[in-house]
Amino acid sequence: MTDPASPAARSPGAGTPRPPRDSYDSPWKETSERSLPDLMELLFPHIHAEIDWSRGYESLDKELAQVVRDADHGRRLADKLFRVYRRDGEPEIVHLHVEVQGQPEAGFPERFFVYYYRIFDYRGGPVVSLAILADADPDWRPGEYTAELWDCRVRFEFPVAKLWDYNERWEELEASSNPFAVVVMAHLKTKTTRHDPRERLRWKLWLTRRLYEKGWPRQQILDQGIEQGIRQGEASLLERLLRRRFVDVPKWVFERLEKASREELERWGEQVLEAQRLEDVFGST
Repeated sequence: MTDPASPAARSPGAGTPRPPRDSYDSPWKETSERSLPDLMELLFPHIHAEIDWSRGYESLDKELAQVVRDADHGRRLADKLFRVYRRDGEPEIVHLHVEVQGQPEAGFPERFFVYYYRIFDYRGGPVVSLAILADADPDWRPGEYTAELWDCRVRFEFPVAKLWDYNERWEELEASSNPFAVVVMAHLKTKTTRHDPRERLRWKLWLTRRLYEKGWPRQQILDQGIEQGIRQGEASLLERLLRRRFVDVPKWVFERLEKASREELERWGEQVLEAQRLEDVFGST
Protein backbone atom coordinates (compact mmCIF):
# COMPACT_ATOMS: atom_id res chain seq x y z
CA MET A 1 0.00 0.00 0.00
CA THR A 2 1.26 3.48 -0.81
CA ASP A 3 1.37 5.86 2.12
CA PRO A 4 -1.34 8.47 1.30
CA ALA A 5 0.87 11.22 2.69
CA SER A 6 3.87 10.25 0.57
CA PRO A 7 4.93 12.14 -2.59
CA ALA A 8 3.82 9.18 -4.70
CA ALA A 9 0.33 9.44 -3.30
CA ARG A 10 0.29 13.16 -3.80
CA SER A 11 1.43 12.84 -7.39
CA PRO A 12 -0.26 9.89 -9.12
CA GLY A 13 0.98 9.61 -12.66
CA ALA A 14 3.93 11.91 -11.98
CA GLY A 15 6.19 12.36 -14.96
CA THR A 16 3.47 11.96 -17.57
CA PRO A 17 2.51 15.02 -19.63
CA ARG A 18 -0.81 16.65 -18.86
CA PRO A 19 -3.26 17.21 -21.71
CA PRO A 20 -3.94 20.84 -22.57
CA ARG A 21 -6.89 22.49 -20.87
CA ASP A 22 -9.77 23.23 -23.22
CA SER A 23 -11.60 26.56 -23.24
CA TYR A 24 -14.85 25.02 -22.05
CA ASP A 25 -13.26 23.98 -18.72
CA SER A 26 -13.17 27.44 -17.17
CA PRO A 27 -16.86 28.07 -16.37
CA TRP A 28 -17.16 25.09 -13.98
CA LYS A 29 -15.65 26.75 -10.94
CA GLU A 30 -17.74 29.91 -11.26
CA THR A 31 -20.87 27.90 -12.04
CA SER A 32 -20.55 25.65 -9.01
CA GLU A 33 -20.03 28.64 -6.72
CA ARG A 34 -22.88 30.74 -8.11
CA SER A 35 -25.35 27.89 -8.56
CA LEU A 36 -24.47 25.39 -5.84
CA PRO A 37 -28.11 24.78 -4.76
CA ASP A 38 -29.14 24.11 -8.37
CA LEU A 39 -26.12 21.87 -8.95
CA MET A 40 -26.88 19.84 -5.84
CA GLU A 41 -30.58 19.58 -6.60
CA LEU A 42 -29.90 18.20 -10.08
CA LEU A 43 -26.91 15.93 -9.43
CA PHE A 44 -27.21 14.99 -5.74
CA PRO A 45 -30.88 15.52 -4.82
CA HIS A 46 -30.77 13.34 -1.68
CA ILE A 47 -27.97 15.49 -0.24
CA HIS A 48 -29.60 18.72 -1.41
CA ALA A 49 -32.64 17.83 0.70
CA GLU A 50 -30.50 17.59 3.86
CA ILE A 51 -29.00 21.10 3.56
CA ASP A 52 -30.63 24.23 4.98
CA TRP A 53 -30.25 26.53 1.98
CA SER A 54 -32.12 29.35 3.73
CA ARG A 55 -28.98 29.95 5.79
CA GLY A 56 -26.84 30.36 2.69
CA TYR A 57 -23.44 28.81 2.05
CA GLU A 58 -19.86 30.04 2.01
CA SER A 59 -17.07 29.30 -0.46
CA LEU A 60 -13.77 28.41 1.24
CA ASP A 61 -11.34 28.75 -1.66
CA LYS A 62 -8.41 29.99 0.43
CA GLU A 63 -8.76 27.12 2.87
CA LEU A 64 -8.93 24.57 0.07
CA ALA A 65 -5.84 26.08 -1.60
CA GLN A 66 -3.90 25.57 1.64
CA VAL A 67 -5.07 21.99 1.91
CA VAL A 68 -4.15 20.89 -1.64
CA ARG A 69 -1.27 23.25 -2.44
CA ASP A 70 1.33 20.45 -2.64
CA ALA A 71 -0.91 17.81 -4.21
CA ASP A 72 -0.96 16.83 -7.87
CA HIS A 73 -3.81 18.54 -9.67
CA GLY A 74 -4.62 15.84 -12.20
CA ARG A 75 -7.22 16.60 -14.87
CA ARG A 76 -9.63 18.59 -12.74
CA LEU A 77 -12.02 21.15 -14.12
CA ALA A 78 -12.88 22.58 -10.72
CA ASP A 79 -12.32 22.03 -7.01
CA LYS A 80 -14.53 23.80 -4.50
CA LEU A 81 -14.97 23.69 -0.74
CA PHE A 82 -18.13 25.09 0.85
CA ARG A 83 -19.48 25.58 4.35
CA VAL A 84 -23.13 24.52 4.43
CA TYR A 85 -25.68 23.96 7.20
CA ARG A 86 -27.65 20.83 7.95
CA ARG A 87 -31.41 21.05 7.94
CA ASP A 88 -31.53 19.12 11.20
CA GLY A 89 -29.17 17.14 13.39
CA GLU A 90 -25.71 17.71 14.79
CA PRO A 91 -23.15 18.89 14.05
CA GLU A 92 -24.68 21.90 12.43
CA ILE A 93 -21.91 22.77 9.95
CA VAL A 94 -20.71 20.49 7.14
CA HIS A 95 -17.72 21.08 4.87
CA LEU A 96 -18.79 20.14 1.37
CA HIS A 97 -15.99 19.34 -1.09
CA VAL A 98 -17.03 19.24 -4.77
CA GLU A 99 -14.60 18.21 -7.48
CA VAL A 100 -15.27 18.14 -11.23
CA GLN A 101 -12.92 15.58 -12.81
CA GLY A 102 -12.37 16.09 -16.52
CA GLN A 103 -10.65 12.84 -17.59
CA PRO A 104 -10.17 9.28 -16.30
CA GLU A 105 -7.23 9.14 -13.90
CA ALA A 106 -5.85 5.93 -12.39
CA GLY A 107 -4.90 7.61 -9.12
CA PHE A 108 -8.12 9.60 -8.72
CA PRO A 109 -9.72 7.59 -5.85
CA GLU A 110 -6.53 7.74 -3.78
CA ARG A 111 -6.04 11.46 -4.43
CA PHE A 112 -9.69 12.11 -3.61
CA PHE A 113 -9.21 10.27 -0.29
CA VAL A 114 -6.08 12.31 0.44
CA TYR A 115 -8.04 15.52 -0.13
CA TYR A 116 -10.84 14.26 2.13
CA TYR A 117 -8.63 13.53 5.11
CA ARG A 118 -6.60 16.71 4.61
CA ILE A 119 -9.79 18.78 4.71
CA PHE A 120 -10.94 16.81 7.76
CA ASP A 121 -7.60 17.40 9.48
CA TYR A 122 -7.50 21.10 8.57
CA ARG A 123 -11.14 22.07 9.14
CA GLY A 124 -12.46 19.30 11.37
CA GLY A 125 -15.47 17.13 10.61
CA PRO A 126 -17.80 16.37 9.18
CA VAL A 127 -16.60 16.47 5.56
CA VAL A 128 -18.58 15.26 2.55
CA SER A 129 -16.69 14.84 -0.74
CA LEU A 130 -18.62 14.66 -4.01
CA ALA A 131 -17.17 13.76 -7.42
CA ILE A 132 -18.65 15.03 -10.68
CA LEU A 133 -17.22 12.96 -13.53
CA ALA A 134 -17.18 15.14 -16.65
CA ASP A 135 -15.24 12.78 -18.90
CA ALA A 136 -16.54 10.96 -22.00
CA ASP A 137 -15.69 7.39 -20.93
CA PRO A 138 -18.97 5.69 -19.96
CA ASP A 139 -17.13 2.84 -18.21
CA TRP A 140 -14.98 4.93 -15.86
CA ARG A 141 -16.92 5.13 -12.58
CA PRO A 142 -14.67 5.32 -9.50
CA GLY A 143 -16.58 5.45 -6.24
CA GLU A 144 -14.26 4.24 -3.51
CA TYR A 145 -10.70 3.99 -2.29
CA THR A 146 -9.56 0.97 -0.28
CA ALA A 147 -6.28 0.01 1.35
CA GLU A 148 -5.40 -2.91 3.61
CA LEU A 149 -2.28 -4.28 5.31
CA TRP A 150 -1.89 -6.49 8.40
CA ASP A 151 -5.54 -6.16 9.45
CA CYS A 152 -5.35 -2.39 9.10
CA ARG A 153 -8.07 -1.35 6.64
CA VAL A 154 -9.33 1.85 5.10
CA ARG A 155 -12.41 2.09 2.91
CA PHE A 156 -13.49 5.49 1.60
CA GLU A 157 -16.71 5.65 -0.41
CA PHE A 158 -17.86 8.82 -2.11
CA PRO A 159 -20.97 9.85 -4.10
CA VAL A 160 -20.47 10.24 -7.85
CA ALA A 161 -22.47 12.03 -10.56
CA LYS A 162 -21.58 10.86 -14.08
CA LEU A 163 -22.49 13.62 -16.52
CA TRP A 164 -22.23 11.28 -19.52
CA ASP A 165 -25.30 9.41 -18.24
CA TYR A 166 -27.40 12.50 -18.94
CA ASN A 167 -27.01 11.91 -22.68
CA GLU A 168 -29.74 9.32 -22.20
CA ARG A 169 -31.79 11.75 -20.09
CA TRP A 170 -31.70 14.63 -22.56
CA GLU A 171 -35.49 15.09 -22.63
CA GLU A 172 -35.46 15.25 -18.83
CA LEU A 173 -32.82 17.98 -18.96
CA GLU A 174 -34.80 19.94 -21.57
CA ALA A 175 -37.95 19.77 -19.46
CA SER A 176 -36.21 20.64 -16.19
CA SER A 177 -36.83 24.01 -14.55
CA ASN A 178 -33.42 23.75 -12.89
CA PRO A 179 -31.08 26.21 -14.65
CA PHE A 180 -28.10 23.95 -13.97
CA ALA A 181 -29.63 21.44 -16.38
CA VAL A 182 -28.63 23.83 -19.18
CA VAL A 183 -25.03 23.84 -17.91
CA VAL A 184 -24.96 20.03 -18.12
CA MET A 185 -26.46 20.18 -21.61
CA ALA A 186 -23.81 22.70 -22.67
CA HIS A 187 -21.03 20.48 -21.35
CA LEU A 188 -22.35 17.38 -23.11
CA LYS A 189 -22.82 19.15 -26.44
CA THR A 190 -19.36 20.67 -26.21
CA LYS A 191 -17.96 17.15 -25.82
CA THR A 192 -19.89 15.69 -28.75
CA THR A 193 -19.46 18.62 -31.17
CA ARG A 194 -15.85 19.62 -30.41
CA HIS A 195 -14.69 18.61 -33.92
CA ASP A 196 -17.55 20.41 -35.69
CA PRO A 197 -17.24 24.18 -35.07
CA ARG A 198 -20.49 25.06 -36.87
CA GLU A 199 -22.54 22.56 -34.88
CA ARG A 200 -20.78 23.56 -31.67
CA LEU A 201 -21.58 27.21 -32.27
CA ARG A 202 -25.21 26.41 -33.09
CA TRP A 203 -25.62 24.59 -29.79
CA LYS A 204 -23.91 27.35 -27.82
CA LEU A 205 -26.37 29.86 -29.24
CA TRP A 206 -29.31 27.60 -28.47
CA LEU A 207 -28.13 26.91 -24.92
CA THR A 208 -27.55 30.60 -24.24
CA ARG A 209 -31.12 31.36 -25.29
CA ARG A 210 -32.27 28.64 -22.90
CA LEU A 211 -30.40 30.29 -20.04
CA TYR A 212 -32.12 33.60 -20.76
CA GLU A 213 -35.48 31.82 -20.97
CA LYS A 214 -34.87 30.26 -17.56
CA GLY A 215 -34.24 33.68 -16.05
CA TRP A 216 -30.46 33.73 -15.75
CA PRO A 217 -29.30 37.36 -15.63
CA ARG A 218 -27.09 38.53 -18.49
CA GLN A 219 -24.19 39.33 -16.18
CA GLN A 220 -24.16 35.78 -14.77
CA ILE A 221 -23.98 34.35 -18.29
CA LEU A 222 -21.16 36.76 -19.11
CA ASP A 223 -19.31 35.86 -15.89
CA GLN A 224 -19.35 32.18 -16.88
CA GLY A 225 -17.79 33.01 -20.22
CA ILE A 226 -20.66 31.57 -22.25
CA GLU A 227 -21.33 34.62 -24.41
CA GLN A 228 -17.62 35.28 -24.82
CA GLY A 229 -17.21 31.68 -25.95
CA ILE A 230 -19.96 32.16 -28.51
CA ARG A 231 -18.36 35.37 -29.83
CA GLN A 232 -15.02 33.61 -30.18
CA GLY A 233 -16.70 30.70 -31.94
CA GLU A 234 -18.46 33.01 -34.38
CA ALA A 235 -15.21 34.87 -35.11
CA SER A 236 -13.36 31.59 -35.71
CA LEU A 237 -16.08 30.30 -38.02
CA LEU A 238 -16.20 33.56 -39.99
CA GLU A 239 -12.41 33.53 -40.36
CA ARG A 240 -12.61 30.05 -41.90
CA LEU A 241 -15.33 31.15 -44.31
CA LEU A 242 -13.32 34.19 -45.36
CA ARG A 243 -10.21 32.12 -45.99
CA ARG A 244 -12.18 29.64 -48.08
CA ARG A 245 -14.04 32.35 -50.00
CA PHE A 246 -11.17 34.81 -50.67
CA VAL A 247 -8.00 32.77 -49.87
CA ASP A 248 -5.72 35.78 -49.24
CA VAL A 249 -7.06 37.61 -46.20
CA PRO A 250 -5.19 40.79 -45.15
CA LYS A 251 -4.25 41.70 -41.61
CA TRP A 252 -6.93 44.38 -41.20
CA VAL A 253 -9.62 41.69 -41.45
CA PHE A 254 -8.32 39.82 -38.41
CA GLU A 255 -8.08 43.07 -36.47
CA ARG A 256 -11.75 43.77 -37.19
CA LEU A 257 -12.76 40.24 -36.23
CA GLU A 258 -10.92 40.54 -32.94
CA LYS A 259 -12.74 43.76 -31.98
CA ALA A 260 -16.17 42.91 -33.43
CA SER A 261 -19.33 42.45 -31.43
CA ARG A 262 -21.51 39.38 -31.77
CA GLU A 263 -24.01 41.40 -33.79
CA GLU A 264 -21.32 42.48 -36.27
CA LEU A 265 -20.01 38.93 -36.62
CA GLU A 266 -23.50 37.63 -37.34
CA ARG A 267 -24.11 40.34 -39.95
CA TRP A 268 -20.78 39.71 -41.68
CA GLY A 269 -21.43 35.99 -41.63
CA GLU A 270 -24.68 36.51 -43.53
CA GLN A 271 -22.92 38.67 -46.12
CA VAL A 272 -19.84 36.54 -46.75
CA LEU A 273 -21.51 33.97 -49.02
CA GLU A 274 -22.82 36.50 -51.56
CA ALA A 275 -20.05 39.11 -51.37
CA GLN A 276 -18.04 39.53 -54.58
CA ARG A 277 -15.19 41.34 -52.84
CA LEU A 278 -13.76 41.07 -49.36
CA GLU A 279 -14.69 44.70 -48.75
CA ASP A 280 -18.34 43.90 -49.46
CA VAL A 281 -18.49 41.65 -46.41
CA PHE A 282 -17.64 44.51 -44.07
CA GLY A 283 -19.19 47.36 -46.03
CA SER A 284 -15.90 49.26 -46.16
CA THR A 285 -12.18 48.82 -45.64
